[in-house]
Amino acid sequence: MSDVRYTDTHEWVRVEGAEAVIGITDYAQTQLGDVVYVELPAVGKRIERGKEAGVIESVKAASEIYAPVSGEVTAVNKALTEEPARVNTDAEGEGWFFRMRLANPAEVNQLLDASAYNKLVEGLA
Repeated sequence: MSDVRYTDTHEWVRVEGAEAVIGITDYAQTQLGDVVYVELPAVGKRIERGKEAGVIESVKAASEIYAPVSGEVTAVNKALTEEPARVNTDAEGEGWFFRMRLANPAEVNQLLDASAYNKLVEGLA
């Protein structure tokens, strides 16, 4: 999908109007293994780009989730509280983490497009 941008820490961002939907990439969930817990930010929390927004835990490891853009959290995926494995089955769809109102929409343009992200992942293989 061309409307999705990526970070080099394996988060993705899909802009929908003045908001962005954020999650981790399919590559990241594959590396983590079975996800058992996701800690999401509180609605209303302001997060700066590059700062920790949450935590994801798997059977292998715990990892921070970083905000790929700055803004205010407007919604979280409550389904992940009951079923964190959704991240494994649909990381870039139903496994989204949170939505945020963009503080600076231009930040999205500084992220990797799909082609650049795929090259990054290929370099890690």
